[in-house]
Amino acid sequence: MKNIFFDSWESVIRIIIITILAYATLIVMLRVSGKRTLSKMNAFDFVVTVALGSTLATVILSKDVALLDGALAFFMLIFLQYCITWLSVRHKGVKQMITSDPTLLLYKGEVLPQALKKERITVEEIYVAARNNGLTDLTQIHAIVLETTGTLSVLSERSESGVDALSDIENHSFKE
Repeated sequence: MKNIFFDSWESVIRIIIITILAYATLIVMLRVSGKRTLSKMNAFDFVVTVALGSTLATVILSKDVALLDGALAFFMLIFLQYCITWLSVRHKGVKQMITSDPTLLLYKGEVLPQALKKERITVEEIYVAARNNGLTDLTQIHAIVLETTGTLSVLSERSESGVDALSDIENHSFKE
């Protein structure tokens, strides 16, 4: 039961200083790495974010990890994320490996039950997405798509630009 509530003032001061410096280092690296690192997350981005958080906690709380070691770990995680996303933009196989495809959940007012079941989406969530877009009747909706980020996109019969939503859907590949 030694040092449960208090270790030493040296430990407290170390945590304060390391937290400020590690946090500032992480923020600078994230800003330099670009918007993609902080964008809406797919599964790959989520893993990187969790790893960054875990690394930050380890740097802050572990006396065995120096600030420079933590900064290097931040850099490596962000650099690897940059490399993977750079490759995914240039190579379809890499993109398919790290991101999922959008899934069509509703088409021309008709719910696609198999797609809902596969993606573990309830009909109630479809209605919520419709209401969030000012629509109460599913027949008013041309399509609802589960995006790779987990958000639901609602396409009404005519988009604001006047382009038929059907042409938008037919020009993209969706899983059903």
